[in-house]
Amino acid sequence: MYLPPHDPHVDDPMRFKPLFRIHLMERKCATVECMYGHKGPHNGHIQIVKKDEFSTKCNQTDHHRMSGGRQEEFRTWLREEWGRTLEDIFHEHMQELILMKFIYTSQYDNCLTYRRIYLPPSSPDDLIQPGLFKGTYGSHGLEIVMLSFHGKKAKGTKITGDPNIPAGQQTVEIDLAHPLQLPDIENLHDFSELSRIVLEVQEQVRREEQEREQRQEEEEHSQQPASQPASPLGGEEGAEGEETAAGAEGTTQDKAPASQPFVLPMGVISRNEDYPRTCRICFYGTGLIAGHGFTSPERTPGVFVLFDDDRFGFIWLELKSFSLYSRIKVSFQNAQAPSREAFEEMLKNIQSLAT
Repeated sequence: MYLPPHDPHVDDPMRFKPLFRIHLMERKCATVECMYGHKGPHNGHIQIVKKDEFSTKCNQTDHHRMSGGRQEEFRTWLREEWGRTLEDIFHEHMQELILMKFIYTSQYDNCLTYRRIYLPPSSPDDLIQPGLFKGTYGSHGLEIVMLSFHGKKAKGTKITGDPNIPAGQQTVEIDLAHPLQLPDIENLHDFSELSRIVLEVQEQVRREEQEREQRQEEEEHSQQPASQPASPLGGEEGAEGEETAAGAEGTTQDKAPASQPFVLPMGVISRNEDYPRTCRICFYGTGLIAGHGFTSPERTPGVFVLFDDDRFGFIWLELKSFSLYSRIKVSFQNAQAPSREAFEEMLKNIQSLAT
């Protein structure tokens, strides 16, 4: 198991915890041992379910129990998972969330199903190298997010989840066609000024989507003359889309300064105050929020802040909260997607599982 570092230290390395091991014997025989718990290896089972999927089962779950009962198990888990004791956590809501996570994860007793995930494919036009990032999520602690690029959009997909937003959901979406010009450093302290800028772009994006939908409806209702050959670009919309993408790319690259001062506005909460004080460029984006159990999910406006090749941030406007993300620098073998189509299919699959 790959565990993020203790909250909120996103730049620290990942932690590793063995869950099972396989002994290959003679005559193509093998034995499986569960490594979960604190009493050493014990009997386990592995089953291949289908391609790119397998399940593990512990046959001696009593090895996972502690003499002090669930209370001792919870305190041990808390030290390992969070690097602190319950007495260190004064916030009542945070205590509730941590307890929910413990109850949810411990009930499986290392009887789990594993499905393959691919690392996102990259192209020379990408803003930064796509990949896996550790991010701060308030009282939920650190979570793993996969950043991938899809034309004029970038997506952050949760690989690990929490009681509000499960793994597989798209936590942030970045609109690369709409870069944001932040106010100067004096006015950047003012949250209302940043909010005004973001909401103006949100309204612009809404109008553009309405116009695009209206054009599509008009094209569907209009009939193309039989003598007119079909455009190889798929009609005017394809040509216009190509021009818009090129224009947006030019705007992003030509007008973006090498770096600009950055500071969080007053009132915006950050788990990690050690964020960079300069950034390269900002974009309009949306973030997914929901109640416990993924109830009433909605996309809300925010600001994507690119700091450097390995770090970015997201300001959740409605929550007045800031998430800081740092790249996971672990070399995963044979994790590249065989094609972009295979990667897109994987994203759909993990999102449908979460839904």
